[in-house]
Amino acid sequence: MSPRLRLPDWTATLTWKAAAFIAVMCCGLAALLGVLVHVSVTDQTVGEARNRALDRLTDVTAAYEAGDRLPPGAAVDPPALPARLRELAVAGRRGSMVGEHDTRPTMWAAGPADGGRALAVQYDYAQGAHTIDALDRAIVWSSALAIGATLLVGAFAVTRVTRRLHATARVARRISAGDLDARVDDRRAQNPRRAQDEVAAVAGALDTMASSLQRKLLSEQRFTADVAHELRTPLTGLHAAAELLPPGRPTELVLDRVATLRTLTEDLLEISRLDARRERLELDSEPLVPLAERVVRASGTDTEVRVARATRVETDRRRLERVLGNLVANAHKHGAGPVVLTVDGPVVTVRDHGEGYPGYLVEHGPQRFRTEGGARGHGLGLTIALGQAEVLGARLEFANAPDGGAVATLTLPQDGREEPGVPDGGV
Repeated sequence: MSPRLRLPDWTATLTWKAAAFIAVMCCGLAALLGVLVHVSVTDQTVGEARNRALDRLTDVTAAYEAGDRLPPGAAVDPPALPARLRELAVAGRRGSMVGEHDTRPTMWAAGPADGGRALAVQYDYAQGAHTIDALDRAIVWSSALAIGATLLVGAFAVTRVTRRLHATARVARRISAGDLDARVDDRRAQNPRRAQDEVAAVAGALDTMASSLQRKLLSEQRFTADVAHELRTPLTGLHAAAELLPPGRPTELVLDRVATLRTLTEDLLEISRLDARRERLELDSEPLVPLAERVVRASGTDTEVRVARATRVETDRRRLERVLGNLVANAHKHGAGPVVLTVDGPVVTVRDHGEGYPGYLVEHGPQRFRTEGGARGHGLGLTIALGQAEVLGARLEFANAPDGGAVATLTLPQDGREEPGVPDGGV
């Protein structure tokens, strides 16, 4: 089976489709008008020549019947007379027909003569044929010019519309990427006294939606930040009061719950700062392998560190440690051993051998306060890791390994310098 013909991607654009539609309509209209004009002028020109030829045939027939000498251009059974017209005359009828005589267009008229012969006259039709040919050329050239001018004007008009649509689409993509300050600011939509076309309606609706969404998100962010901030003071007092309790199991439980609440509060505050996009980077060139080893030691977990290729990265050390620490902690908390952290140049992967990430997380990314399958936690660790990775200009992706287990891949920008003295294969 032969492969289907695939058109280039640019043919899917509205500009190309509109240009093709305009071109087809112009060609169809030009062809229709050209045919009508050609038929009308041809009928008129041929009709005039036919009438003159038949009138001349009448005069020649009268002279022939009177026994006068036939004038030039008239003869009985001329050799160049078309056969069909000859048959018509021999049958006793009069008629006319366009033909040729000495390679020139000629209008023939013939009628019956004695002895089963045909009396014919010829009328020079070269001027009429030339007129029709000139008219056909004029129709073709004028149609081509009209189609070209219409295409230019149509393309200009359509391009103005598509340019506004592309601007609206770019703003929509910026909003979906998190830039809630992006607006189309279409001039037609901003002026209610002007007639609003469909593009202005879409642009205005998009700006209104973005403004409403921004207000709601800002309100939620302020609420989260205010709640977390207000909880810090009583939790600090509660923690201090719990430490004054007599040693024992109840005191340990209280201290553990208070520590959990304090961690949750700090996570909420960090998320609110990330949502506000007010984080500032403190960049420095860092060797990636020692930083990863330091994170693993600080986690207190049994995590294997493998090195495929060592390098230095331009990053904020504190934020990168936060990202890797959250990934390692999540792997041990929600996955299963062994947990392996691999450094391959600027790419760091953290893999466990548990059941893998939930489907929604792989498809849409982590979502705060959403967990599935009875998992413990609030979904904030990976949310913070993703937010801090975006601040670093890194890319954090979540996937499941084909043979089982969750794989988090962090791709960092690097400063281009390899780190010498670290053997490949592991540390």
